[in-house]
Amino acid sequence: MMLVFCFMVLTCITIFVLLVRRLFYWHSLGVQGPAIVVSDEKTKKIMKGPKSLPIIGSLHLLGGPEGPFDAFTKLSKEYGDIYEIQLGVAKCVVVSSYELIMEVLIKKGDHFGGRPNFYRYHELFGGDRNNSLALCDWSDLQIKRRSLARHYCSPKGGTIQIDELSKYGSFEANKLLSQLEQPKSQLILNGKESIKPLILASIGNMFMSYMCSKRYDFDDEKYIKLVRNYDEIFWDINQGYAVDFLPWLKPLYGKTMASLRNWSTEIRAFILKEIINDRLAILNNKNDNSPQDLTNALLLHLTSDETELTWDHVLFELEDFLGGHSAVGNLVMLILAYAAMLPDVQKKIQDECKLIGTKKERLNGLVTLDDRSDMPYTDAVIWETLRISSSPIVPHVTSLDTEINGYHITKDTVVFINNYELNLGEKYWGENSKQFIPERFFQITNGNIRVVKPAYFLPFSTGKRTCVGQKLVQGFAFVIVTSLLTRYDIYPVDKNLKQELRPACVAVPPDSFNLEFRLRNITN
Repeated sequence: MMLVFCFMVLTCITIFVLLVRRLFYWHSLGVQGPAIVVSDEKTKKIMKGPKSLPIIGSLHLLGGPEGPFDAFTKLSKEYGDIYEIQLGVAKCVVVSSYELIMEVLIKKGDHFGGRPNFYRYHELFGGDRNNSLALCDWSDLQIKRRSLARHYCSPKGGTIQIDELSKYGSFEANKLLSQLEQPKSQLILNGKESIKPLILASIGNMFMSYMCSKRYDFDDEKYIKLVRNYDEIFWDINQGYAVDFLPWLKPLYGKTMASLRNWSTEIRAFILKEIINDRLAILNNKNDNSPQDLTNALLLHLTSDETELTWDHVLFELEDFLGGHSAVGNLVMLILAYAAMLPDVQKKIQDECKLIGTKKERLNGLVTLDDRSDMPYTDAVIWETLRISSSPIVPHVTSLDTEINGYHITKDTVVFINNYELNLGEKYWGENSKQFIPERFFQITNGNIRVVKPAYFLPFSTGKRTCVGQKLVQGFAFVIVTSLLTRYDIYPVDKNLKQELRPACVAVPPDSFNLEFRLRNITN
């Protein structure tokens, strides 16, 4: 009898979990942890918000087809630009207007330096999410880690680093085109297989060459597995799970967490064996202490007498930045998807590539990163893809008691930065806000076109936690996209390709959609 009872209980729990996971299909939503939001007794301002159901809170309100951030925006129409919401065990605050977002990220950035305390985030970073630069709580140590990387990941114009970005970008773009000419790539060109693995491997080599002075062949199995592991993690980190908000479900996520641990452990082992150990051997046998790349800079700082860094800090920082190639590769896939779906957009990029190519001698007729400033339409396409995909800003957590617009917010409160409204709201972009129109970034003065990003457009966040590697993201994406569209016309294989692109998510699944590539005559 007891066995029957236990079986019934387990069955009920399992059904409930499946219903929760089905109901709340999350994209790029991630936070959890204890939080308290109360009204400010001094000002008597009482924060509004939707009513909560037992156990799940208001999770049921966020399960629409357009994703949770669209739901956040709709709720803001009812409860205002700042409101409280219960998500499972977590009480949260959602901030939607540009003015309030600036208060959180700029004016009071020091007050909102924490990150959500996800169980799976710990699994990804050796048991401690503070090993990650993006998912760590703000601290003096993290400031130091970012400053070490900024020289290489946010290079200034006219520096050696900018020249190297252009050199490695062009080299790997040509390697990618050469690979596509091989017989074994015919299935990709015909739309039978996805080009995503090749794109990720190519961009991964851009990062490897620039940060580690190493590159790998497309048929190197260890390297291809590394790239795949990074892509699995990038997809996972842009999803949400019931356990993020209902931590008592943790025992039911053993298989998922084991996958996260395996991917991250394999990545770490590759970096240690293939990069760190080799570089240490070279440093130990040389007297030259000038850093040649990010790897050298990190190791030299680690071995200095005044360092505050540990081996884990160096290993995880390098792992973090190398993983940036997944973000670039997924962005490129989105750009190619829109180019395939919108022939006019594709042709304008190709016309711009041809115009630049006729002005100067180019390797294989390709433009380079140096030409980006002369190609406003292509540059605007990158911005428009980031806008229309509306990748969310990682939620913040308050590090002390504070206020937002006069509302009292207690320490450890989770704060959602709802940039979905900033990216797609008619208030900011007009009636055609959900259409793909790159020209919306144009500023025309005396017949000259400049690409201008409005202040309220924050694809890389802003303030203290601005994405350090955004120049690499835009630069390497530009090189790959222009190279492919110079050589090929691209067509969608699936007429419903638009449905493959998830709202408010810059990630596409590791096994993603296919595209067809037809060789162009670039001399015409």
